[in-house]
Amino acid sequence: MQASPQDAIYRPAPRILDLARWIGDPVAPADFPETKLRFRNDRAAAEVGLAGLSDEEWVRHMGRFAPLEGNLPQPLALRYHGHQFQTYNPDLGDGRGFLYAQLLDAEGRLMDLGTKGSGQTPWSRQGDGRLTLKGAMREILATEMLGALGVNTSRTFSVIETGEALWRGDEPSPTRSAVMVRLSHGHIRIGTFQRLATLGEADNMAQLVGYCLGNFPGPAGPEGVSPAARLLHQVVERMADMAASYVVAGFVHGVLNTDNMNVTGESFDYGPWRWLPRWDPAFTAAYFDSSGLYAFGRQVQAIHWNCGQLAVALRTLEEAPPLIAALNTFEDHYRAAMARRWCWRLGLVPRGIEADTVLIGLCEAAMAESGEGPDAFFFRHRGGRGDATGAIGEAMSAYEAVADTHPYWADPAPQSMLIDEVEAIWAPIAESDDWSLLKAKIAALRRMGEAHGPRPQPAGHAGKA
Repeated sequence: MQASPQDAIYRPAPRILDLARWIGDPVAPADFPETKLRFRNDRAAAEVGLAGLSDEEWVRHMGRFAPLEGNLPQPLALRYHGHQFQTYNPDLGDGRGFLYAQLLDAEGRLMDLGTKGSGQTPWSRQGDGRLTLKGAMREILATEMLGALGVNTSRTFSVIETGEALWRGDEPSPTRSAVMVRLSHGHIRIGTFQRLATLGEADNMAQLVGYCLGNFPGPAGPEGVSPAARLLHQVVERMADMAASYVVAGFVHGVLNTDNMNVTGESFDYGPWRWLPRWDPAFTAAYFDSSGLYAFGRQVQAIHWNCGQLAVALRTLEEAPPLIAALNTFEDHYRAAMARRWCWRLGLVPRGIEADTVLIGLCEAAMAESGEGPDAFFFRHRGGRGDATGAIGEAMSAYEAVADTHPYWADPAPQSMLIDEVEAIWAPIAESDDWSLLKAKIAALRRMGEAHGPRPQPAGHAGKA
């Protein structure tokens, strides 16, 4: 790796090797026909000391997966179970991805580089282990938009086109292939715990709890609780915040299965996602979600339910009452997260949970009645500057506006990410290999993120989650 000034120094930290005997399987990446670099996230790379890689080195590590110095000698396909649409499935695991490397960021946090579309593993079942280029492009857009709206999300780190023709039922086929790398603060899922509970591996469960508490630190929780209960308190708080962040962003993930729930509270793995065109609790993202289980208005309930499944798994180590006590904190954490995040997006200084909750209800009712989408609503009323009248206008008038000096707030319209725009960005890539619209959109979303500023943190939390 060539040396260059960076925000962080590359510091390998392959701590997952302590769990490697039972948490995953060593695998080899696919040997792709070609590796054409399409996207490298130098902003994220600088945080982990990798922005100095040349394009050639980048492709060798992020497309051919040559080991990074001092890191995992071979990728690990992680093992896990999970509830898929609330039906338990023990036949899961990393079927088209693996954990490639672990390293520390500038703040000393453990970060993972994980893949999607990197080839078959022992957990691929009948899948080809591949990813479409359009799917990779959609993940870039999802993570950039979510990050700009304050959601704690994985980040798309790299996309490399791989030169294979893939057949998919939900895309015009054959379609182009890609391998993607994401940067996350961990890849331990609720389903990881469920697998250990199902297999009765109490010692491994205790080791995993210790790994999570040591590498994903959080509040100590009530005095005297066990490590398992302390971890559940932390996960419940993180998941409540994630649930609130989806609501405030007007985002529908689409597939909130327990194998898609990271115990760090990071949102990740974006398949059939959508943003709301209008405020509609029944809006769904996945065409296969026929019952609306993961509709916009049911996401909070689904995420809470998933926390309950983690509690069930942790019964391997702890009696029920301390775990139930942790689960029962979800509602309070969610209300607090909604209040701080709603005010943050509106550009208002919070006034307290009761007043803020009333304001949220008035805003939701206004959007539902008018048909205005949340992107337009929040932008138009930023800092109380809109033309709201009646109860909502009176409520907003009691709030102090934050100081907005960024020129984004003088734009004629906000950034958005509705499905028609996604298709419009993809069309020139598919037709003429023109990536200019995607690059322009990424720049625009990052500008919006700068205008919003750092996402709001729970009381008593400093820095990044």
